Amino acid sequence: MRSISGKIKSMNTTGLLFILPAVLIVILLLIYPIFSSIYFSFTSRHLVRATYSWVGLDNFIFVLTNPDFYVAFYNSIKWTVFSIAGQLLIGFAAALALNKIPRFSGFFRTMLIIPWTFPAIVIAFSWKWIFNDVYGFFPNLLTTLGITEQNINFFADSSFVFGSVVFINIWFGAPLFMVNILSALKTIPGDQYEAAVMDGATPWQSFWAITVRHIRSVIGLLLVLRTIWIFNNFDLLYLMTGGGPSDLTTTLPIFAFKAGWGLKQLGIASAITVILLLFLLSICLLYFRLLNKWEREDR
Repeated sequence: MRSISGKIKSMNTTGLLFILPAVLIVILLLIYPIFSSIYFSFTSRHLVRATYSWVGLDNFIFVLTNPDFYVAFYNSIKWTVFSIAGQLLIGFAAALALNKIPRFSGFFRTMLIIPWTFPAIVIAFSWKWIFNDVYGFFPNLLTTLGITEQNINFFADSSFVFGSVVFINIWFGAPLFMVNILSALKTIPGDQYEAAVMDGATPWQSFWAITVRHIRSVIGLLLVLRTIWIFNNFDLLYLMTGGGPSDLTTTLPIFAFKAGWGLKQLGIASAITVILLLFLLSICLLYFRLLNKWEREDR
């Protein structure tokens, strides 16, 4: 018995040693930044000054009474909603089309997923080149075709900048929806469609009762992930516009960056990120309640 218990203890110790590096990485990269941000949000922490003091809720009051915060919050909502809607619609349509293609579907799937493989900096600078009003391909094409009288700077014109960045984000993120929805479509039994036809169901009824019902959990999880990623997105948007012009593309992450690294007010920047965290947690809770409801219905 002692030898057995000794072996069990040895196995437990070995297992703990194996997972210890992963635990340390999680603590360093996830837990510590979260709790440090929460702590600094209640202080006057400055990136230049070494000393700081406890200020309680002053940072939150300053942020929530700042009109620029609500501009950034509104931009974040628009940026997230329009981006996710476009990515879902285009990704869903592409997945349905690929699911019906009997030949060369692998080739088309590979071609369509290419945008997702590029890093943000490559995407940002490529589209800045394409949309440049001096040597960019697209503005010169529009002028050559007579659609516009002169070249448009899509990232500097207030009428086009927001639609341009949303379009690019849809182009970038739609392949993720496409691949995951296509995988879910492949799991739907074909005999269910045959039974629906025999029962007299229309194609639209089969689509809603069979297709959508089988893949809605996958779509729900994608919506959760993409909501978090897009709402928190900083690099792609900042590299393309820097939050301009006139703060038209300044979202909450960019607003926090400007407060923290521009004004050096780390305490205020931390308060912004805490508010952002609480908002995303509430949205995710709503998503998960909907997913749990779908799972109960499927049972």
